[in-house]
Amino acid sequence: MPSCLVLDVSLPGVSGLDLQQELAKSELQIPIIFLTGHGDIPMTVRALKAGASNFLTKPFDDEELLNAIRQCITSDEEERLYLESEIRSEHNFDDIVGKSDALHKVLEQIAIVAPTDSTVLLHGETGTGKELIARAIHRLSPRRERTIVRMNCAAIPSGLLESELFGHEKGAFTGALLQKKGRFELADQGSLFLDEIGDISLELQPKLLRAVQEQEFERLGSARTIHVDVRIIAATHRDLPAMIREGKFREDLFYRLNVFPIEIPPLRERRGDIPLLVNYFVSKLSRQMGKKIKSIPGQAMEVLANASWPGNVRELGNFIERAVILTQGSELNVPIGELKNAIPAHRTVPLSTFHDAERQTIIDALKAASGRIAGAGGAAERLGLKRTTLQNKMRRLNISAADRSQRVEKIAPTA
Repeated sequence: MPSCLVLDVSLPGVSGLDLQQELAKSELQIPIIFLTGHGDIPMTVRALKAGASNFLTKPFDDEELLNAIRQCITSDEEERLYLESEIRSEHNFDDIVGKSDALHKVLEQIAIVAPTDSTVLLHGETGTGKELIARAIHRLSPRRERTIVRMNCAAIPSGLLESELFGHEKGAFTGALLQKKGRFELADQGSLFLDEIGDISLELQPKLLRAVQEQEFERLGSARTIHVDVRIIAATHRDLPAMIREGKFREDLFYRLNVFPIEIPPLRERRGDIPLLVNYFVSKLSRQMGKKIKSIPGQAMEVLANASWPGNVRELGNFIERAVILTQGSELNVPIGELKNAIPAHRTVPLSTFHDAERQTIIDALKAASGRIAGAGGAAERLGLKRTTLQNKMRRLNISAADRSQRVEKIAPTA
């Protein structure tokens, strides 16, 4: 497919504008430069509004034409490289690692919603792997042959966000030297992952609502309505209902995004997955760095499984990367001293499983909280869990009232 077309407005038998309209009906998106005489300006303006990249008025010199072609090819190449990078990362998708009940519930929800076109809202703390979940939904959907386009709404200045979402025409604002397609257009027939959706300004939210609901929008600087077919997957770590109450997020946009909500559990609620994640990261990073790490010290693994990991899987991955860099031999060199949030694993009997490790961690937290579960300084707060979540874990791990009181009596002050 050509990277650029040069068309005269007045062609024998068919006008360049007619040809452009025929191309627009197909899925071919080719930048077009129109050549026009002075009398054809109104027609050319209509062509520009319809999506033409540029036009040159006769007479023009060769250098003008070459510059216009270079601009078109550069813009087309940038778009091609962007989409290719998305496809590469999509096809290099790393499987979601873990076997915990909390993660299994998420995977069940993915399997249910992926075959549909319904909008999905992922909620979870920073670093829990929301983008990985979004890619899994796309890969299991009928749109898997198309790309998933992603955009972090928090990483783009609010003044540029509208252009990034919907694109702009040449000259739409200072610095808009070329026409640019937005993420909605790039994601046509595929999926669009909008990360940190809670960071979108109130001013832009009505336009986003229309694009999500009606699947249509206009580029900045254009009156032409563009229709797309895009599956939306949004994500946030913010409490959107609270933002609605504070007047910071539109209620109608929230309900349009919250068609199928999925809660991504923090790492502290899936501690049984930590050893699997550690082994996964060590294996992957060892290959990348050309190292032959064959073992992980048991005591180090125990500490890793008991650490709080406020940054979740991302923090764990970064920590393991640092450990792999430090390792010179075949055994992983874990800088345990850097884990300031590690929970000491004091115990009188060996821990045979990581369920035992989780059980001991909860008992230690109860011990430190003098047996209290809720309230300030209680075990739930110390572990970063909801009271009900902690109580459910205690039932699952058979931590009885007698067990708790026995542990507490050992540290209770004498009267």
